[in-house]
Amino acid sequence: MKPDKKRQSQQAFDQQAATYDTDIQGSHARTLYPYMLQEITRAWGDRVLDLGCGIGALTAQVLEQDPRRQVTGLDLSEQMLAQARARLGDRVKLIQGDSECLPFPDGSFDVVYCCDSFHHYPDPAAVLAEVGRVLVPGGVFLLGDIWLPLPGRLLMNPFLRWSREGDVKIYSRREITALLGQVFHQVTWRRAGSRAFVARGVR
Repeated sequence: MKPDKKRQSQQAFDQQAATYDTDIQGSHARTLYPYMLQEITRAWGDRVLDLGCGIGALTAQVLEQDPRRQVTGLDLSEQMLAQARARLGDRVKLIQGDSECLPFPDGSFDVVYCCDSFHHYPDPAAVLAEVGRVLVPGGVFLLGDIWLPLPGRLLMNPFLRWSREGDVKIYSRREITALLGQVFHQVTWRRAGSRAFVARGVR
């Protein structure tokens, strides 16, 4: 029977939430924060969605840079959201939800960013279609996630189907730019350190 990756992800992040800010499970996300923050700061618009917001650590940094921004955070894990609420208080609207079916009207956001959760999505094309729907024309999508060179992907990806933490796939540059190109234009991709990337697309 095919594993339920969403359920696995939800359970894994519920278990990791209390220590995600300091332990090894959150270390890769933490390395991405500076790269993502740089791109988010450059992106125009006050209405912002953090897709897979987790404990809200990156959102806290976004608000430190620009407190006027109206940030909404969405995550599948209620325990991660509990940590985010403790960190952010009422500065951010936090919602438990599925990235494949976003509970927002069309054109709700100027910027959507997704940090280190894309490799958990069983249907990435559906997620990107939803991101495109909730962005205004000209809105920006920013994606930061894990990257490995080809030998690493060939080694890791066959094993991810058996992962109990909901991991689905580590994508190549070509795969990411092709996926984003189905919904966005002006797509760019760049390395972020040795094991990550940041991609950008305009709606």
